[in-house]
Formats: sequence, structure tokens, C-alpha cells
Amino acid sequence: MTMKVNKFSSHAKHKQQNTSTHHRLTNRHKKCKLKKVSLQNACTGTAKLEQHLTKKEKPRLKRLKKSYAKPVIVNPETRFSEEEQDKAASGGFTHVHTNGDTELEGSSNSEDSQEWNAYANSVLQNGTESLTSPDADQVDKDGLKYHAQLDHTRNRAVLVMQQDQTLCFRGKCLLTCLYGRVDVLGFTIEEGQQPYPLFSPPSHCPLTITALGNNASSNKNKKEGRLEAKAIVRRYLSLEPCKRLINEVDSNSCVMLLEPLDTPLTRLLTSFTELREIFGINLLELRSQAAIHNPALSAVGVTALRQPCALGLMMSHSYKEALDSLLSAWAGEFDRCPIIIVCGAKNCGKSTFNRHLINSLLNQTASVEYLECDLGQTEFTPAGCLSLNTVTEPLLGPPFTHLRDPDHMVYYGQAECQTDIDRYLESLKYLWRHCSGESPVIINTMGWIKGHGLQILIDLIRLFSVTHVVQLTCEDTPQCQLFTPDFLKTTHGWQTHPPTPSTLTEAPANNLAVRSYVFLNIISEFEGAGKSGEMRFQRSNELRDLALLAYFSKMQSPEPGPMRPLHCFIPYQVPHSSVAIGVVHCEVSPNHILYTVNASLVGLCCLSEKVSGTGGPVLLSQTPICQCVGLGVIRGVDMARGLYFLVTPVSPSVLKHVNCLLVGQITLPIEQLTMQYGAEAELPYVTSDYSFELTGAGKIQIYKGLLRRCFIK
Repeated sequence: MTMKVNKFSSHAKHKQQNTSTHHRLTNRHKKCKLKKVSLQNACTGTAKLEQHLTKKEKPRLKRLKKSYAKPVIVNPETRFSEEEQDKAASGGFTHVHTNGDTELEGSSNSEDSQEWNAYANSVLQNGTESLTSPDADQVDKDGLKYHAQLDHTRNRAVLVMQQDQTLCFRGKCLLTCLYGRVDVLGFTIEEGQQPYPLFSPPSHCPLTITALGNNASSNKNKKEGRLEAKAIVRRYLSLEPCKRLINEVDSNSCVMLLEPLDTPLTRLLTSFTELREIFGINLLELRSQAAIHNPALSAVGVTALRQPCALGLMMSHSYKEALDSLLSAWAGEFDRCPIIIVCGAKNCGKSTFNRHLINSLLNQTASVEYLECDLGQTEFTPAGCLSLNTVTEPLLGPPFTHLRDPDHMVYYGQAECQTDIDRYLESLKYLWRHCSGESPVIINTMGWIKGHGLQILIDLIRLFSVTHVVQLTCEDTPQCQLFTPDFLKTTHGWQTHPPTPSTLTEAPANNLAVRSYVFLNIISEFEGAGKSGEMRFQRSNELRDLALLAYFSKMQSPEPGPMRPLHCFIPYQVPHSSVAIGVVHCEVSPNHILYTVNASLVGLCCLSEKVSGTGGPVLLSQTPICQCVGLGVIRGVDMARGLYFLVTPVSPSVLKHVNCLLVGQITLPIEQLTMQYGAEAELPYVTSDYSFELTGAGKIQIYKGLLRRCFIK
């Protein structure tokens, strides 16, 4: 069989190709014209719809808008101490191999150490260089699930999350919800509300942003919602970043604006060498390679975490049940405002539960009253203060990030109350008399639950007529008796006693000891429950120092610039005869009282009676229980002119009512004494050539974090 082949001349073939090509181009040009016209019509309709949707009235603000200073463009790289940088860069951490042997520090020839070296350099450079380890593809894959684009001109990022998606992170940022709703530690942030500062340092459990989708009460259909969300993205991003992000937007998406958070607090803390990585990742997360590479998030100070470090807040079944029960109590199950006391041993999650409960209540009410009974780990003030606070804003960070001036405060002057329990209880009674009772009340207690601490808790339950007792316990840690109503019927407190049979029959309604309450027991199941924190910034003394540094950061300028130490601020001159002086934690000879006061932290208090002296200092015979308006530092004492030199962030309008200075056991952080920039020659109040024979001199005590022998496994 032969194949028939048609031959064409080269000229005819070329002519036919030109004709075919011209025909195809003509048809394609016609189709493009048709498509262009149809796209123009569609774009015109879409633009009109988007314009109509964007002109719709936004929901009313849930809170009053608060102004935050716009930050300058800063280098958002994750910071670590020099020791950790050297270890990370050299692969100095110990690696475990499959055969059970370990590699000695300093060996950098193994494949594991090379991977660690590449990863550590990438983290320290904040993702500016690509990862070279074999896990680089996995890192990029995890980073792609967070759809964020950076606006380089204004140094802000737009993040799009789908419904029920979560972002567990370290760092700090200013979050504004542009579309949809998100949940952060129990508080719901909706579109149209003010921006909220988020702090997630390694000292506490990492924060988690959960996308809740669009508001169910909205009348918009899916198409209108999708077009409105896309219009919002176009408003905040330029053309190229918008193209990369616009396809991820849906009607149930949540669109957020993330901005760098630069405040006097953050600048002061990161100015100290020991606190440079206070908003970075901890050493455990660094070793686990938990940081996800996402340049847009990193540029605004957010480091996303991957599993297993991205668990966030671990809520047990009993935790959720207790939270739901307390929220239902405020919703109307009780005829009066709930009074909730939260108790438990140390490190069982009381403070985190309190913040979660406050945030959840703020979704339903305008304010929550908070009575602080824990002297060592306070929520809104430096340590050593008992206070009553009215909370109107969510708590989206650890205590040192949201200090505020309380409504009423008493300066106790110590981190514990064993030396004077009666003064402790009388101070709390003084604060309780100012409680309004118009909002739900949360009472925070100490982690001292044995011996006299148990008696104090029993007194608090009886004196404050609580409606709910929430007790947090840990399965692996021995706990005290549960504070059930039956237990209180037979147990003595420090000042109160159980009812007798005669009192039960006479007036049971007015007897403090027989009033019943709802008991809720929470089993804490998070990792490390009941155990003291072993990592940096997790020890109680470090948290107290952070609170004091945060308190005095109010004196810094709101504008970016160098941080000023305490000796650079102009002090107030206070005459000796106008204020009374007292030492609350020990007995001091009158001849040595001024040595004690100099360079000390003092409580600024207001006595009801007038103070007047005749030349010398006015000394108190006993410690008063009175209103405290803040703290200050006696920078110096001028005996010739009879003056105290006082440095404090308290405003002059409030300071004019102060007529009493109380010196306690709470001391200034070591960083404020040893890192006084700008001081010439020797640092004020600090010297290496000291003498114990000099009155008032002593060696600075440094906490090294060593465990007692009985706690070493």
C-alpha cells in the first residue's frame, strides 16, 4: 500500500500560512474586543456594588476609640542574648542521635549541626535569607497557610484567615479587625472596633488568634460579603500585594490589619541587654524549630508557631464547664451580680483563667470589678499592692503589659503577708467597702493554700459573701482540701469561725458562715501545671521586676528616642515637715530612718489627718491603712534644706494630696541600678567598693534560679 502525498510549492505554502495566521489573529482580536467590553461592563457593575457596600454604615464601636502612637519603621528581627546567639550560630546545643549517643558541643561537622546552624541563622536574621536545611520546604509550606501581605510604604500587614483557622504566635502587634470577627483569649474583636494591642512574650502561654468568620446577624449575602471584603483588601494594599491576596478572600474570611507595636514600655524593656528577647521565642521553641517563616508577619513583629509549640491555651473539660457556668450566672441565673473568688496552688493557671474570664465577660457587659488579693503576682499594679480595679478593656497580654491606675489601692509593701496577717485582712476589708456591686466581681487570691494561707482563704470566702468559688487543682501535685460549702461549715478561719447550732437556728440568713455558694473545681491539664517556671522570664521575681519596669516606663517620652534612666528625671522637692515616713516590713531606729528611705521605693499615700512637723522628719508610730495613689523613688535626701527628692510617674494634681511615704520590702529592679546610661564616673547608688560597716550599705542579691535539693529530680 502506497501513501499518497500532496506536494506544495514553497511559495504556495508560505502564502497559505500567512493567510491562516492573519485569519487567526483577526478572530483573536475580535474575541479580545468582545471580552474587553464584557469585562468593562462587569467591572463597572462590580465597582458600583463595592462602592455601595463600602458606604454602608459600620457597626457602632464596642469601646471608645483609644489613640496609640504610630510607630516608626523598626527592624523587627527576633532578638536573642549573646550567649544564645553564639550557641545557635555554632550549633552548640546537644543533639541526640538515633543510636542514643550524644554529640559533644562544638562539633559542627555533622549533618544535624549544619541544619541547626542554617535554621538559627535564618531565625536570627528574621527570615531575610532563605532556609538551606532539608526542612526548608516544610517551613515554606507552613508559612503559606497564613495569607498575609506587607504594605512596605506604611510598614503594616494585611492578614486573611478563613473561618476556624488559628494563628498561635510570639511577639507583639496592634490588631485591627477590618472584616469579620476574631477571638483572642476569650474576647471577640469585630470590624469597626478600635485597634487592640496584643502581647505574647515567652514568659506566658502564647496568644492565639481564632477566626470566627462573618457576623451571623449581618444581612449581607455571600456575594456581597465577598465583594466587601475584597474592597477592604484593595483599600489597604497596593496593586501587587493585593493581587497575591485577593484570591484568598471569601465571604466567611476574616481580614485583619497588623501593625508594629512601639510604645515606651516596649522600648524601655528591650533597651536592657538582659531583656532584648522579651518579645521573641523562648529557648524550647528555638530548639524545636517552632518558628514559621512568614516575611509579612515577621515584619510587624509576629512570629507564627507550629506544632507542638502552637497549642496555645490548653482548656480542660472542667475549665470549659466552669467558664460557661460563670458566664451563665451573669446572663441572668442569679438575682444579684456574681462574686467569684478564684483560688488554687501556685502555677496552676489562676491568672490566665482570670484574664480569660474577664475578657469573656466584657463581651456581655461594659465593666468588671477586680479585687487583687495576691501581693506577689499582681495583675494591674506592681507587687506589694492590694487594689480594687474597674476593668473596661480586654487583657490581651501578661500583667506587665496592661498596668493601670486602680480605683482604690493600699500599699502593703511586701510580696507575702505572713508577718502581719491582720493588716492584710483589714486592708482587703477597706477595699471591699468601695465595691459598687453593680458589675460582676472577680477576686484573685494568693497561691498560699496551706496552714495560715488556708485560714485566710476561708476568711475571704466568708467576708465577701461570694456566690462562686473556683478552685484550680493539678492531678500530679498534692492539693489541700476542696473548698466546698460543707467544708466551710466545720473549718475555722484566721478571723472567722464556723457556725454553732444556736446561730444556725437563730439567724441563718445574716450569718456569714452559713451562706451557700456554687463550687467549681477545675483540673489544670496544661504542661507544667503546678510546677514553677524554669525558663527565663517565668520566675516570680522576674515577673515582679518586669511589672516595676513597666510602671516606671510611664515616665518615658511617647516619641521614639533614647531611654532615660531614673537619675535623668527632674525630681519633686518634698519638705520633711509635709509628709510622714514609715517602714512597714521591719523596725528601724529613728536615727537610721533616712538611710532606709534614700534610694528606696516608696508608696505614695494619703492620710485622713493633716501632717505637720517642726524641722525634722515626721515618723509614724504604726502602719496606717489608707489610700495609695502610686509609687515613687526617693532619689536623695537634703538634710541641710530638709527636702526629699522624689521621682514618680504620678501627676502633680494627684501628688499634691500625698502626705505619707511608706517604705516596704519591694526593691527596685537590678537593671534600673546597674544600667543607668548617661551616668558619668560611678553609677549612682551602686559601687564595687562598699563596706558593711557603712549604715545602709549592702550587697545586691542576685537570684540565680537554683533549685532546692528536694526539688531536683
